[in-house]
Amino acid sequence: MKTSRKALIGVGLALVLATNAFAQTAPTRIRGQIEKVDGNMLTIKARDGTMLNVKLADDARITAMVKSSVADIKPGSFIGVTAMPEADGTQKAIGLHIFMESQRGVVADGHRPWDREPGSTMTNANVDSKVASVDGETMMVKYKDGEKKIIVPPNTPVVAFTTGSKDDIKPGAMMIIIAAQKQPDGSFVASAINVGRAGAAPPM
Repeated sequence: MKTSRKALIGVGLALVLATNAFAQTAPTRIRGQIEKVDGNMLTIKARDGTMLNVKLADDARITAMVKSSVADIKPGSFIGVTAMPEADGTQKAIGLHIFMESQRGVVADGHRPWDREPGSTMTNANVDSKVASVDGETMMVKYKDGEKKIIVPPNTPVVAFTTGSKDDIKPGAMMIIIAAQKQPDGSFVASAINVGRAGAAPPM
């Protein structure tokens, strides 16, 4: 049976609309500094200098980030590793974050591409072992589908997550929103935000 030209045009139009709808709803990651707070509306200076307007949901989940250190990471800790892949298959950390125990099993573990730097990766995993050396730390981390050897150079930034509040959302605070939704007017809405406390900045 022949397919009519009209039907083919209809299918093509549906695909275009579906693609456009996906593009409009795909989440956006926002990193930067809070410049202004007006109720639930935030003005954020993104890391490229762009000023963005973000509306937080009334019940937005606020997670604070506090400065920490590699010494606070123990075998069994659930961590996130922002890293650059090395030629030998290891991952060279450029930032670490320690999840709250309540986030274990809620935040998906695994290894995936990341966008902090071109070619960077994110590994959410449990620390299996940890060895110190003069060049920093070496960790083996395990996740559901595999494991990675992590090289942690000295002075790698480390933060720990803790429960935050609206008091943490103030001008000057560094932040990251993992999944903001862009609106037709160019602004964003977000249901969760991670905010640095006492000068902490997101390393992810």
